[in-house]
Amino acid sequence: MSATKKFMTLERFINEQEQMHPSATGAFSGLLHDLSLAAKLVWREVSKAGLVNILGITDRMNVSGDVVKKLDEFADETVYKAMDHGGHLCVMASEENEDILHIPDNYPTGKYVLLYDPLDGSSNIDANITIGSIFSVYRRVTESGKGTLEDCLQPGSNQVAAGYIIYGSSTMFVYSTGRGVHGFTLDPSVGEFLLSHESITIPKKGKIYSLNEGNFCNWDEGMKRYVQYLKEQDKATNRPYSLRYIGTMVGDAHRTLLYGGIFAYPGDKKNPEGKLRLMYECNPMAFIFEQAGGKTSNGKQRILDVQPTSLHQHTPVFLGSEEDVKLCEEFLQGKR
Repeated sequence: MSATKKFMTLERFINEQEQMHPSATGAFSGLLHDLSLAAKLVWREVSKAGLVNILGITDRMNVSGDVVKKLDEFADETVYKAMDHGGHLCVMASEENEDILHIPDNYPTGKYVLLYDPLDGSSNIDANITIGSIFSVYRRVTESGKGTLEDCLQPGSNQVAAGYIIYGSSTMFVYSTGRGVHGFTLDPSVGEFLLSHESITIPKKGKIYSLNEGNFCNWDEGMKRYVQYLKEQDKATNRPYSLRYIGTMVGDAHRTLLYGGIFAYPGDKKNPEGKLRLMYECNPMAFIFEQAGGKTSNGKQRILDVQPTSLHQHTPVFLGSEEDVKLCEEFLQGKR
């Protein structure tokens, strides 16, 4: 009989990981199970969005000034309601809401904190382009009771888990608890996430750069020199690089994670701190990339070492293969 691939569902994988920790209470596993349910519920609506009255915009803006799409609102509410009653969390925060999200009084609170971007890339929804959800989990720092802003404003290095769900030609749940990065692909016929990408490792060096080159004229000189360098012909250093850019962080980062290279959203003259949010997008993605052997930076320091000062803080971000991000830092810091 020929060898067959090990059949592993996300639920089974989470449970087996829990068994490696004899002191585990099951709360962390329960949290991840609730997240996987939320992912399926959002996927269900994303997959049929064109058939129901859920596309288009609402009459409000989110805290970052982006027009909120109807599907954004659905995803935000779905994640919150899937996570609010399990007793695993003390507080949540969402990219769509200005303030922290408390656990309802009639539900128990736990020792974990969840920060999430319910629907990354929502500006691409109507064009049927890849979108996703991003999440980040911390242990609370307050002793007990309702969680506070202090519980949410922790550096990314304190994350105990992070991941994303990508809704593309297939739906994938990619996450890490500090023991490597694993990807699970949803099989709609059985309604289960199945292990498809075990122990993802990003190449040390890639050949793809992913950024919005339309902002070139507003970048500082170091960033301009770096991109010009990538576009030069040089067989010895495997250049030129290829540009690939979707405009959805989940999609662009996912490709970079699998193929190598660099994903970047630098600051510029109009937005010195960049466009992406530290807590909801950059920290969780940085955790994933470092767990996969990659490197992360804001141009000056490791993303995960940044001490946040506000829930919706923005930051320049560079994620990718170790050699590519290191070289980018050299250009940004005037060493090249």
